[in-house]
Amino acid sequence: MSDLQTGPAHAAAPPSPSTGPDAPGPTGAVTAARPSDGRRWTRHLAFSNIGAVYVLVALVVLFAVWVPQTFLTSATFYQVLNSNAVTALAALSVIVPLSARVFDLSIGGTITLTGVVVTQLIVKHELGVTAAVAVALLVGVLIGVLNAVVVVVLKIDSFIATMASGALLAAFTTMVTGDLDVTGVVLSQGFNEIGQGMVGGFTLPVVYVAVVTVVLWFALQHTAFGRRMYATGFNKEAARLSGVPTERLRFASLVISGGLAGLAGIVLAGTLAAGSVTAGTPYLLGAFAAAFLGATQLQRGRFNAVGTIIAVLLLGTGIVGLGLAQAPTWSQDLFTGVVLIVALIATRYQRAGAANATTAH
Repeated sequence: MSDLQTGPAHAAAPPSPSTGPDAPGPTGAVTAARPSDGRRWTRHLAFSNIGAVYVLVALVVLFAVWVPQTFLTSATFYQVLNSNAVTALAALSVIVPLSARVFDLSIGGTITLTGVVVTQLIVKHELGVTAAVAVALLVGVLIGVLNAVVVVVLKIDSFIATMASGALLAAFTTMVTGDLDVTGVVLSQGFNEIGQGMVGGFTLPVVYVAVVTVVLWFALQHTAFGRRMYATGFNKEAARLSGVPTERLRFASLVISGGLAGLAGIVLAGTLAAGSVTAGTPYLLGAFAAAFLGATQLQRGRFNAVGTIIAVLLLGTGIVGLGLAQAPTWSQDLFTGVVLIVALIATRYQRAGAANATTAH
């Protein structure tokens, strides 16, 4: 993970001795050179900065030619957004710990368990929707707390610890449900609106994604919390020596991840109007593929919310397009896996390039 974060800001180049825009003025002040508008736009629109957008456009063109009758419709547009909302929530849940160089591989188990918990509380215990949702969210947060205790307090590697907790969550879900999905007519009498309600052609989960994206974007990009999180991810020891509470941030990142994964589980259960005992597992790969691909966008090696959403749209367009083209079912997993590998390679080289540029200065 140390290769997957951006480095510190480049050291400022020394001012020109006597001429140029950096030369001291009459009062001795130094005026920093600023790139022209054209250069800024060139940098912003560079493939290295928003390559996923160009790939997304290429995919749209590809499927428009391949299956024009079914792909170039408003129904496909809504399908890409509506069918990938849970994937987006899962991906957003992992970028917070990843920013602090922590893995959370338990999100699949968390999504499944919280979906089962909320539906069982409604069906078997006749709890109201609001109370059941609150309890299920609390379960997600508690899973995050337990992960944080194991990783931060007991100092177990996060990759291994959260993989193990994911297996434990799967076992616990099977024990509680007897490996049977939780269903009932009552789930179609209000609870399903959480995942199936519509606003302007979009399902409510798309709205949830938009809200979570804005919150995470602001928290990571415009607060001390986000700056310290990135500092922890880039070099935990250096950040700690600078006074950053690295362990508390790593602890908090896993708690936030658990809560967001719990939200994804509740939304998925509402979408299905059932608590599936296997529903969360397929979202693990897609979530990490989107998170790592998103890290190559906009922030050049930093996990970020907006880049993650761009990546989700790319993945969703590819998967929906392959489905409409009636490609073999394995092609969708192949597409996701290839995207993840390419994203890992691109992120690594972006990080290496940033480090080399800093050394050159």
